[in-house]
Amino acid sequence: MSDVTNVVKERYGKAALRVSSGEGGGCCGPSCCGPDLPVPGAVDPITANLYDMQQTSGLPAEAVLASLGCGNPTALATLNPGETVLDLGSGGGIDVLLSARRVGPTGKAYGLDMTDEMLALARENQRKSGLENVEFLRGQIEAIPLPDNTVDIIISNCVINLSADKDRVMAEAFRVLKPGGRVAVSDVVVRGEIPPAIRRSVELWVGCISGALDESDYVEKLKRAGFEDVSIEPTRVYRAQDAREFLNAQGIDVDTIAPLVDGKFYSGFIRATKPAR
Repeated sequence: MSDVTNVVKERYGKAALRVSSGEGGGCCGPSCCGPDLPVPGAVDPITANLYDMQQTSGLPAEAVLASLGCGNPTALATLNPGETVLDLGSGGGIDVLLSARRVGPTGKAYGLDMTDEMLALARENQRKSGLENVEFLRGQIEAIPLPDNTVDIIISNCVINLSADKDRVMAEAFRVLKPGGRVAVSDVVVRGEIPPAIRRSVELWVGCISGALDESDYVEKLKRAGFEDVSIEPTRVYRAQDAREFLNAQGIDVDTIAPLVDGKFYSGFIRATKPAR
């Protein structure tokens, strides 16, 4: 297991324990998809306001609190009754539970996570929700514990960027998807150069920035894995003021760095299809 994987696993495990103990969401601050913010109660621009009340109505509060992503793939993906969905890096389970509602009792929603604490929280959230067409699996997204050609759609929420082997993630996604199956994930994507100091920070990697692929690299990796009809739709572009909160938390000179990252990274909705033939 890589150093980055260990850091991610530890930090998300702590986040799950905070939610389970009633201390609120986040790792040591508002979210895992972004560093600890220096001001208690500060709004994290990555994770704020991703789900509306209509979506979260009826879900356990802990599932909502443990939502640590950068987008809302279930709002953008087409999910049909009877389909099988897989959420890579499912965390507290919010996207799995939302997907399970959409595919209905004839469908199935899997969640895959490597963190025992998150899995325990997700399974408890499933119990509270009363949804039976849900199964949470333990494992890594680089080695999905499902057979070939078994999933109709793969979703993910700000997790692929945290992988140290993204090519393997793409290959595994391709393997488990049925012919004609599709990828519909939210992730942080880079547009242009990001200062090396940010790239070298493991904490920022955990916070979604250093692990993010350039948009052209993201497209190329999906195509190399065999996918077609690849597209990236920006859903939330981050500006210098957003970066100021990130970088302050890391002790980086904001006035020097922030102008260099203004608008250079964004949350995007990535779509791709496995050929039907």
